[in-house]
Amino acid sequence: MTNDTKWTVDRRKLLAGMAAVPAVGMAPGFGHAQATSEVNTTGLAVTDDKVTVGILHSVTGTMAISETGSVQAEKLAIDQINKSGGVLGRQIEYIQEDGASDWPTFAEKSRKLLVNDKVAAVFGCWTSASRKAVLPVFEQYNGMLYYPTFYEGLEQSKNVIYTGQEATQQIIAGIDWIVKEKNPKTFYLLGSDYIWPRTSNKIARKHIEKLGLEVQGEEYFPLEHTQFNSVINKLKLRKPDVIYAIIVGGSNVAFYKQLKAAGIDLSKQTLITISVTEDEILGIGGENIAGAYACMKYFQSLDNPNNEAFVSAFKEMWGQDIVIGDVTQAAYLGPWLWKLTVEKAGSFDIDKVAEASPGIEFTEAPEGYVRIHENHHLWSKTRVGKARLDGQYDVIYETAELMEPDPFPEGYQ
Repeated sequence: MTNDTKWTVDRRKLLAGMAAVPAVGMAPGFGHAQATSEVNTTGLAVTDDKVTVGILHSVTGTMAISETGSVQAEKLAIDQINKSGGVLGRQIEYIQEDGASDWPTFAEKSRKLLVNDKVAAVFGCWTSASRKAVLPVFEQYNGMLYYPTFYEGLEQSKNVIYTGQEATQQIIAGIDWIVKEKNPKTFYLLGSDYIWPRTSNKIARKHIEKLGLEVQGEEYFPLEHTQFNSVINKLKLRKPDVIYAIIVGGSNVAFYKQLKAAGIDLSKQTLITISVTEDEILGIGGENIAGAYACMKYFQSLDNPNNEAFVSAFKEMWGQDIVIGDVTQAAYLGPWLWKLTVEKAGSFDIDKVAEASPGIEFTEAPEGYVRIHENHHLWSKTRVGKARLDGQYDVIYETAELMEPDPFPEGYQ
């Protein structure tokens, strides 16, 4: 581990109830600002005492239920970084834009942030549709996006750092776990109707059939869909051993409430999801999803000192009743990884940040520890949680070691 990427937290201050501000180890320029002409040669929004970044998520529309936590996490990280001295001696300011759950709007706002505002980095997007919409913009104008959501993989870009899981770390790993634990013979695949659920279920189907098991059905629903009684009747009729659910946003509230109302008991009917975090359960209600399994890399209930400090700081900023899900934690990683990378590079220039990213380590991540791979995804653990009545998950499985990210798994493209 290099000195310019290693940092520690003074836990005595955290436990005393003081601000959760990591103390970052000495890095190039830390403690005094290098000349702006040295650290910003491409006209980014960097001055002698501040650097401007963008936050781009949906805070309105059907995806707001999922993306609001990402905004909160990114603002917390920025606040902590500023209190710890900023980035190359500069305080971070942010410009926030609303993608409004609309993919063309995401593209429009990303262009504004890069071209008009000349931000040094953007922390944003949630759905794969929004990421696909902005990717050409980031590549055309050479911006840097930190993307926090678990996703289908099959993508890699110099201009993106993917802080969530790709398919081998979530879809394939989760199916392997459920097959080992439950010995199912049949699956029924459900998803919202856009690129991530469809591509993820394509990968899931290939893996299920590769294991010699059967997919009984596969159905998709428009975003904001709220009437699931027809497919629930099919589930009751066909009785699949596993319901594999990739429904997103506010539709989850209707789906799980209607599932329970129809008499499907998730303590008896195995259901595994890769899209319902604690953020969605807040709307669903723990009583409507208790017993379901989720394959993620982070759960709020993780028992480690890093997470204890993170949860405490998050609640202090956003309220004691707030919950924290997988994507929220991955969003929190973005500003910290960017800071560490910039200080390793000694520059805000996008090309230099991209080049310096592989190997960056975040030893105090709430999930435990992460490292950026050469393919711009993260080494991280895979975990399975079981939903509780109180809206949290019991972590019942985790991989012993970090999983290497493989966004282009052979045989699944």
